[in-house]
Amino acid sequence: MKSLKLLILILLIHSQIFSQQSPKREMRAAWISTVENIDWPSKPGLSDKEMKNEMIAILDNLRSYNLNTVIFQIRPTADAYYKSTKEPASHWITGTQGVAPGFDPLQMMIDEAGKRGMNVHVWLNPYRVQKDTVRDVLSKNHLYFKRPDLFLTYGKTRYFNPGLQETRNFVASVVGEIVRKYDIQAVHMDDYFYPYKIEGQEFPDEKAFAKEPRQFKDKEDWRRDNVDLIIKQIRDTIIANKPEVEFGISPFGVWRNIAKDSQGSNTRAGATNYDDLYANILKWQKENWIDYVTPQIYWHIGFDRANFEVLAKWWAEHKYGANVYVGHGDYKISNTAKEPEWRSSDQIVKQIEMIRKMPLIDGSMHFTASTFLKKGDTLRKPLVEKEYKYIALTPEANRITRLKPEPPTNAVIAKKGNNAILTWKAAFNDKKYVIYRFPKGKITDFSNPENIYYVTTALKLEVPNANLENYVYALTALSQTQTESSPIEFSTK
Repeated sequence: MKSLKLLILILLIHSQIFSQQSPKREMRAAWISTVENIDWPSKPGLSDKEMKNEMIAILDNLRSYNLNTVIFQIRPTADAYYKSTKEPASHWITGTQGVAPGFDPLQMMIDEAGKRGMNVHVWLNPYRVQKDTVRDVLSKNHLYFKRPDLFLTYGKTRYFNPGLQETRNFVASVVGEIVRKYDIQAVHMDDYFYPYKIEGQEFPDEKAFAKEPRQFKDKEDWRRDNVDLIIKQIRDTIIANKPEVEFGISPFGVWRNIAKDSQGSNTRAGATNYDDLYANILKWQKENWIDYVTPQIYWHIGFDRANFEVLAKWWAEHKYGANVYVGHGDYKISNTAKEPEWRSSDQIVKQIEMIRKMPLIDGSMHFTASTFLKKGDTLRKPLVEKEYKYIALTPEANRITRLKPEPPTNAVIAKKGNNAILTWKAAFNDKKYVIYRFPKGKITDFSNPENIYYVTTALKLEVPNANLENYVYALTALSQTQTESSPIEFSTK
């Protein structure tokens, strides 16, 4: 009996170590920033062909890291990287707001990411309209010129007025159109709710507060309620259109400092979500208004004012049923970084290793996609050799009703020289397909990511050097909610 217990204990320890090193399900995402052409396109006014080539290069590169999700910024400043009936095409695409390219960037992103097995989260900024009012970039058909009463300026930036119900209605209608028209995995918003404070300047919302105070006497509580209302309305809008689409928030890394709130983190951050951006993230998680949270913990392990380890543990302990992904500051990696911890990719590797030991954290999101291109093997080699050695499927969201897919049918292998052509047919609720490869005669462990060969939305895959004498191939389907079907084996044609 003792020997049996010892064997079970050894197996459990081995399973835990394996899951930490190579989990089958783990969020591995990268933000693709479009504001100011950070990631895509590299500059305004490129030809359609040049823009398409750049997008393909980004996706191929991210796929080479075994990432499984892209967070594509499609509304950086009340503009559009998709076919919108409500807002003009972004000036960061063609150089002129309202002049669209000859293709739909979001649809291309969905199609091309899907072929590579990656999900697409669409990233929207709720309030920001014009980053720098000194530059005259707004098209004449922008809502600003029809309803200037809905907008205000703070510093150099123009915003929708968060205190108005009409603002919330319009932003929710934008989200509703996107969710209806596009086959996306999630709607995503980052830390830009109320803007970061400018010293000596009060945010100019006095008139809105006087017009629509509701029950509030304290303006800061009223501001937090304004953001609560838009989050709840967006959540309701998504559910009314496609309840299988997730809603995620990527907040600033600190909710509140412990000096301000006993529930806060043991940090000394200069700004916080609750006190400065009026974003009460914990309330949204408790109320089931969001499906995942990705705190931007862009500090290194051991940083005195905001320690990565302290914050990762804090967010894990305050998940309230939402999925938790950690936002990593890969962009900080530089040979000349002021902080020595960021002078190599070791910091990111250590952070991934650390959060894998925290069972309440479900993966990572990396800022930003261009970092993966610029760093090349400096970042790819350590990640792909260990942390991201195998393909991982994305986690299922805890709060989404699961859509169960049927297994694909007619899975056939045809030899083509040394290669093999794998084909299959879709079934009910199928969105993506997971191709597994096993040593011949050993189709056993579908939980081991080492056996995942590829993930794609296509119904056909060419496998180079397929080695059919020594390997067999199997197939499952994934639904919109990342739920996996039972497997089927490929038969030889």
